[in-house]
Amino acid sequence: MTSDELIERLINFAARVGTVVDALPDTRMGRHIGGQLVRSGTSPAPNYEEACAAESRADFVHKLSIGLKESRESRCWIRLIIKTEMLPERRMGELLDEFNQLCNIIAQSIVTTKTRKEKKA
Repeated sequence: MTSDELIERLINFAARVGTVVDALPDTRMGRHIGGQLVRSGTSPAPNYEEACAAESRADFVHKLSIGLKESRESRCWIRLIIKTEMLPERRMGELLDEFNQLCNIIAQSIVTTKTRKEKKA
């Protein structure tokens, strides 16, 4: 997967998160989860863009790591939405799958970059 393809997936994901947040119920829990999810779910795309302009491998890994942490947090909020039945699981399942794929891709990029760094040292 190219850098451009990954950023496109991350941006599409952020847009889908926005749609999910807007569909949450206007309850105390819905507003809380929505606020948290909109922050964490839209963060990986700009963090990846920043990583692509990193000043060093360490900076690249750091920025990707932030994106991965935000992705994992988002995955937790999605799971909570499913668990509390705020939105149907059938609607959230595809988004959760995309989260898992993006987490795996970002995590593998971190591992690959760290491995290359160790081989050069």
